[in-house]
Amino acid sequence: MPDWLEVILRTLVAIVVLFFMTKILGKRQLSQLSLFEYITGISIGNLAAYVSLDLDNLWFLGLVSIAVWVAVSASMEFWTIKNRRVKNFVDGKGTVLIKDGQLIRGNLKKEKLTVDELLSQLRQKDVFAIADVEFAVMESSGVINAMLKKEHQPLTGDMLGWKMSSEQPPQTVIMDGIMLDGPLGIAGYSKEWLDYQLDQYKVNMENVLIAQIDTDGQLNIKTADGKTYPEDQKVRPQKKIQQLTHQLELELERLGQFARNDSDRLQYEAALNKVRSMSKSKL
Repeated sequence: MPDWLEVILRTLVAIVVLFFMTKILGKRQLSQLSLFEYITGISIGNLAAYVSLDLDNLWFLGLVSIAVWVAVSASMEFWTIKNRRVKNFVDGKGTVLIKDGQLIRGNLKKEKLTVDELLSQLRQKDVFAIADVEFAVMESSGVINAMLKKEHQPLTGDMLGWKMSSEQPPQTVIMDGIMLDGPLGIAGYSKEWLDYQLDQYKVNMENVLIAQIDTDGQLNIKTADGKTYPEDQKVRPQKKIQQLTHQLELELERLGQFARNDSDRLQYEAALNKVRSMSKSKL
């Protein structure tokens, strides 16, 4: 057999073996690999190169070595799941770098991390001031995660006491002019309903680039020629007004419950009643 043909065959064998061995080890991003898994990946790569290019008669021993590495790595992974101490030893533990807005210099030296490197990592998390950080930790994978102090966190509906309606992922019902029966059924609609909606906008299904049904049951269409339906000016504002009015009612109820005195509570209740009467009159 010519050498070039043997190299091709061995390379194909190595690719197939590596594929199935990787399936056994599971999928992880490079940043999530432990030190042991990183060493295993490098070693298996070198062994695969040996299997592909070494033309002596013992090349198959490389496959045996790959199998041993995979078996040890899989066993170690199973062991780290079962034993916390082994996990901490193999994978390492998170290291606190910032607490209450103060740098812990000893831990920075322990992780061989400079202040500039820490600031660079924080900027990638949209954090620009160490004093704004309540808690920052370097995970065993090397990723730095930070939690801002309460007063610097983005405002959320929960902080305002708003009860937000649950959101469902949009269902893509048409893609590249082809109707997708599965997502359409999950959304709870039929082909007849979809055809009716397309007729309302005078759009042919073959011309639809993508169409999705959102949480409110609204069909949003993007055509191949760049048009969007419903158009911005035709989006139902009534739904948005109702949502904002409901949020205002909830906020007034919350303020009334936590009012400092009866006078303030009565004012909040009067405002709440006025908002409710106005919303009823417009329905």
